[in-house]
Amino acid sequence: MREMKSIFKASNVVKLVFIVLTYLLVQFLINIGIITDYYQTTLATICINIILAVSLNLVTGFTGQFSLGHAGFMAIGAYACAIITLKNPTYAGFIQGVAAGAILSAIVGVAVGLPTLRLRGDYLAIATLGMAEIIRIIFTNLKITNGAAGLQGIPRFINWTWLFVFTAATLIIISNFIKSSHGRACIAIREDEIAAEAMGINTTKYKVAAFVIGAFFAGVAGALYASYFYFLKPNIFNFAKSVDILVIVVLGGMGSLTGSVLGAAILALISTFLQRFSEVRMIIYSLILIIIMLFRPQGIMGSRELSLSLFKRAASKIEPKVGKERS
Repeated sequence: MREMKSIFKASNVVKLVFIVLTYLLVQFLINIGIITDYYQTTLATICINIILAVSLNLVTGFTGQFSLGHAGFMAIGAYACAIITLKNPTYAGFIQGVAAGAILSAIVGVAVGLPTLRLRGDYLAIATLGMAEIIRIIFTNLKITNGAAGLQGIPRFINWTWLFVFTAATLIIISNFIKSSHGRACIAIREDEIAAEAMGINTTKYKVAAFVIGAFFAGVAGALYASYFYFLKPNIFNFAKSVDILVIVVLGGMGSLTGSVLGAAILALISTFLQRFSEVRMIIYSLILIIIMLFRPQGIMGSRELSLSLFKRAASKIEPKVGKERS
């Protein structure tokens, strides 16, 4: 009975209704032509970046491990899905490609995480950055990936429904992980690793677990990228890509899944709007980021999540002020 009550809590019902309405609204706008093919590309970018940012936030924001190798895991997922779908251009091949990309990324995450996560701070960032560059160089020199020329003509199986399903599933799974005892252990490691060890938490185990989960979903994002944009090149997954993902996490708020969603949406929309100013696009983009960080260094959401309780607290703060003004 308690489990059933927790499932039908008001907050969970509101979240479910919001998820369904979001999907239906966007699908309606696509059907009537308001969201054109151009804006659907922006929508795909937002969804892929949400998956990347949320998975990196689990490692960096919730577990406190500074990783700069997320583009490497994305590359593994992208190339695995692309190679499989080129050989088997069906929906079955696409599902196999996504699964293979995610699993391979997770396996590499274990191989990389076990030795590197014993490091801390800047040393860990350098190690993960090196790992991502090694992956990129390997793909640049493999025949099966067509080297530096990349892969073209990858079958497209992705539409708004697929993007929404994968994005929503990623958010739900990682949110549930964070709320579990394993997630609380990761947060304890972030707050004070020495104290967490003293309390009997196996810090290496939980750091590697978070790293592997993050790598798994980065592989999923890479597979979606390959299927939607049907062209891959190793340089897409360079150091700048890892930094872009980290910028979304920092902008949205370290330790906030809602922040990652907002950060991904805002940066994608800003980038799309600035396409018309190609000559000064990167200057304006950089200035916007600097201004946001100056006035909101903790990110848009900080470490908070959007919830009914948050709106209630905001409303309770506003009501006394309104009463004073009327009196």
